[in-house]
Amino acid sequence: MLRTRVTELLGTELPIVQAPMGWIARSALASAVSNAGGLGIIETSSGELDAVKEEIRKMRDLTDKPFGVNIAQAFVRDPDIVSFVVDQGVSFVTTSAGSPTKYTGPLKEAGLTVFHVVPTLRGAMKAVEAGVDGLVVEGGEGGGFKNPAPVSTMVLLPLVAQAVGVPIIAAGGIVDGASMAAALALGAEGVQLGTRMVSALESPVHENWKNAIVAAAETDTVFLNAHTSPALRALRTERTSALEFDTEKNAFAEFGDARDLYFGGDMEAAIPLTGQVAGRITAIEPVADILGRCAEECEARLRELAQRYVTS
Repeated sequence: MLRTRVTELLGTELPIVQAPMGWIARSALASAVSNAGGLGIIETSSGELDAVKEEIRKMRDLTDKPFGVNIAQAFVRDPDIVSFVVDQGVSFVTTSAGSPTKYTGPLKEAGLTVFHVVPTLRGAMKAVEAGVDGLVVEGGEGGGFKNPAPVSTMVLLPLVAQAVGVPIIAAGGIVDGASMAAALALGAEGVQLGTRMVSALESPVHENWKNAIVAAAETDTVFLNAHTSPALRALRTERTSALEFDTEKNAFAEFGDARDLYFGGDMEAAIPLTGQVAGRITAIEPVADILGRCAEECEARLRELAQRYVTS
């Protein structure tokens, strides 16, 4: 199997990480990822820290493999969030949606490995200066919260990779072995799966959302809030189409009731955060099948390319 600095730092079999989606990245999904050899991550962006604490407790029962926690700074109001994460006994944390200077120092002083999520080269340089152990470099084609001026993974990833020396996890547009191999070729040492995990069998979201991802074309997402922040990439629905070119409203303020969408299946109740890679997802499959095939196809693709194009 592929061995990189990411697998060494995380203690995983595979250099594959699950994105920390709010309300979704909890024990059922995260434990399936960790048990399949990747790294499951528990979210805090829901702000429900009592529930998050219980989900982390469940993780101990569901897996003996490594897992991590994400601190989504813009959405967590607890001033003691660092102590909260440290007290959970995890060794790996990703920080996002805020400055890397805020939590990197205290987290590293507590002995945790810290990766920061960045959407720009400038953000990457700032995170490295803050002392992070690595970066999650997130292209604008990914689902969820975005920089209002999105840059694709194909451009952003090699730009950051040539400028920093820390290991990189690529996010945005990653769904299979071919896209994983491409990410490694562009300088990453691991990948993060988001939309692919939303549509996985163990994902807790309603079947309506999973089926909408499977049915989506590559053009069926919208980019919201390009005029302000946070920008969002989401699946096209009546709600999101109405907000697509609205420069008067902040789409985040119009997010709606996440639970009615996520768990009730009402696709118009809220904004279904989804990446463009939905257009490449054709089935709802178990996490173990997704990760295993992704790694196997990646290795096979790398060998195939070497044999096809590299001559002695």
